[in-house]
Amino acid sequence: MIAGIETGGTKVICAVADPRDPGTLVDRVRIDTTTPERTLGDIRNFLAPYAATGGFDAVGIASFGPVEVDSASPRYGWITSTPKPGWRNTDLVSGLGLAEGTPVRLVTDVTGAALGEHRFGAGRGVDDLAYVTVGTGIGAGIVVNGAPFTLRSHPELGHLVIRRHPDDSFAGVCPFHGDCLEGLASGPSVEARWGRPGTDLGPLRGGAVELSAYYIAQLLATVTYAAAPQRIVVGGGVLKTPGLLDAVRQQLALLVGGALAGHPLMDTGSGYVVRPELGDESGVRGALSLARDASPLGVVVATAG
Repeated sequence: MIAGIETGGTKVICAVADPRDPGTLVDRVRIDTTTPERTLGDIRNFLAPYAATGGFDAVGIASFGPVEVDSASPRYGWITSTPKPGWRNTDLVSGLGLAEGTPVRLVTDVTGAALGEHRFGAGRGVDDLAYVTVGTGIGAGIVVNGAPFTLRSHPELGHLVIRRHPDDSFAGVCPFHGDCLEGLASGPSVEARWGRPGTDLGPLRGGAVELSAYYIAQLLATVTYAAAPQRIVVGGGVLKTPGLLDAVRQQLALLVGGALAGHPLMDTGSGYVVRPELGDESGVRGALSLARDASPLGVVVATAG
């Protein structure tokens, strides 16, 4: 049996599956992210009945961060400088209480979502994929040739310094930089700027969509220029705002202009920028994919291929 765990800022999704069929969930649970002690205890309680039958073949984790993903680091599996109260310097992997010797693969939550969508969702059929999330935080995960871009570190594109909209004087909400991308376009910034959550903008929605599209398009342009994916999947609560995704596609084409003449992004209907297909299961399915790759069966299949 393999296990996949996606730890998010508000919820944790855990699932178990047979390594021969990681796309079919044997069991799944949603756990609220509260304190590390309580949350990790709830995860252990979910895993315990399956671990009791002989342990797991492997476990994959897709975690909010920043998180130490370098397996050579003595702090591998630690959530580090996160702004989430109570979670800074949490040893996530040790807190799961896994049997000694259990193979563990760890990536960020957004990299996990990228891998899940690549193998089971909106990224099927391409080799190179980017997943961008715009919600409580902003991040990007990248899959190259079907695998995470790197297992040594991870991108932190939410802190990009971006060009301000000419009509925007909002200071931003990032505790580190103020008006970086996350400070200007994340869910908390939308609520702070407009005085109401993104789900209840009412007559303010038009202005909010214009500003958000202007900033999110800069992130997609950066990902396109730097990583050249074949497709970008965009998720997160902010992107559920009606009209925003279409506005982002249009703004992206305007922003890139002739710099990438003939690129699919110039056609807003090309399918270059798409929504996720897996909903809340993108990350946990990516985590299960990691576990399957790290399990003895996964190693045998990869070697044979």
